[in-house]
Amino acid sequence: MEIVRQSQKTEQADRQRQIGLEDREQTGARSMISGENTLLNGIEFQERVLSRKNLNRAYLRVVGNHGAPGIDDMTVDELLPYLKEHKEELLRKLVSGEYKPKPVRRVEIPKPNGGMRKLGIPTVTDRLVQQAVTQVMSPIFEEVFSDNSFGFRPNRSAHDAVMRCVKLYNQGYHYVIDLDLKAYFDTVNHDMLIKFLEQQVTDRWLLRIIRRFLTSGTMNGKMFERSEKGTPQGGPISPLLANIYLNELDKELTRRGHQFVRYADDCNIFVKSQRAGERVLKSITKFLEKKLKLTVNQEKTKVVPTLRMKFLGFTLGVNKNGAYPYPARQVKERVIQALRKITKRSRGVSLEKVLNEIRIKMRGWLQYYGVGRMKDFTFQLDKWLRSRIRQFIWKRWKKVRTRQKNLKRLGMEDREAHTFACTRKGAWRTAHNQALSYTLTNKVLEAKGLINLSKTLIKIQNA
Repeated sequence: MEIVRQSQKTEQADRQRQIGLEDREQTGARSMISGENTLLNGIEFQERVLSRKNLNRAYLRVVGNHGAPGIDDMTVDELLPYLKEHKEELLRKLVSGEYKPKPVRRVEIPKPNGGMRKLGIPTVTDRLVQQAVTQVMSPIFEEVFSDNSFGFRPNRSAHDAVMRCVKLYNQGYHYVIDLDLKAYFDTVNHDMLIKFLEQQVTDRWLLRIIRRFLTSGTMNGKMFERSEKGTPQGGPISPLLANIYLNELDKELTRRGHQFVRYADDCNIFVKSQRAGERVLKSITKFLEKKLKLTVNQEKTKVVPTLRMKFLGFTLGVNKNGAYPYPARQVKERVIQALRKITKRSRGVSLEKVLNEIRIKMRGWLQYYGVGRMKDFTFQLDKWLRSRIRQFIWKRWKKVRTRQKNLKRLGMEDREAHTFACTRKGAWRTAHNQALSYTLTNKVLEAKGLINLSKTLIKIQNA
């Protein structure tokens, strides 16, 4: 869907087409640091950001991500009708510099390990502009980002970061500084961020828009709060800005010759001894707090053996073949609690709905954690989950007559079915009885829609 009309070709773009190959290469080699207000190929930032192709791609990305509405309550489904009516006005304001983002809507979501994470949700229109700007800026900064940074970057994933940790352990880095930055996204210094941006981008139009996003403020309920620092999580541009800021940490660690793995604000610095770790932690804390004006959480930041680290939900084990990742204990406990909640026998929902919720939950879980070693855990989880489902079904067969009829349908003899249906044992104990295991077999449960975790894990790992 075209959102904007194709921009008229500028004289500069016309000249660019007419120059020879040799001159084109020289133009493409222009450095952003040298003061050019253009992209590497000589096209102005404004034209690139507001191009029909870039805006259409940004629109599709924003709509595809869904997301909650901002303070104006406009949903992503309402964005297209709004743009059809107001696109010329929006473009005019962007070009003239009159465009001012609305305050973000403050929401809080629970963290897996307790506490609340603050998010700032921009309006869908502001998300469109942020996405358009991000799409232009990202390729430029990808050229200067560290190879040790993995978070929110194209063609890089959490799995890549975890496997880098495995590699470093196998190279002899058996201690790690588990660095925790206190409220990182809420404490980014705006002036310093703009300064870091200017190392690659000197276009005043683009920098002004980014500054306005940073200072747009927050609506916390009905109360407006000024944004004097921070880049709130929730907008498309926030992860890129966070990486640009912490790229200064990456450069400092690289300059000092340290091995490290960073995923957004989660950074681990690898060393070969506890003593070296303590020394590095002290000096890098000074750098972060004095140079980058960030706060190191002293309670959570520590030097630990690499086999005790917890990173992106994984920890490391080791055998004769070297290190390997597996899901951390807390992750296993959380998934069991989630499944316990889904299969709660007092839930007033159908078995089909329960099995569908399990399938959706566990496919995603296995896709993420399947990179780690967890064959035994998955096997035990399968057994436990089948018992939970048998318990759920048994509880639904409330009356003796219903139980007897269903047991006979599953192949049990009439007399045996009657005797078993009259049991006074509790549902959980009954779920482990051999008679129920022989009737509500694994095959029967899978036919009803229960996911086989072990088989699914093998398929994922062999894909």
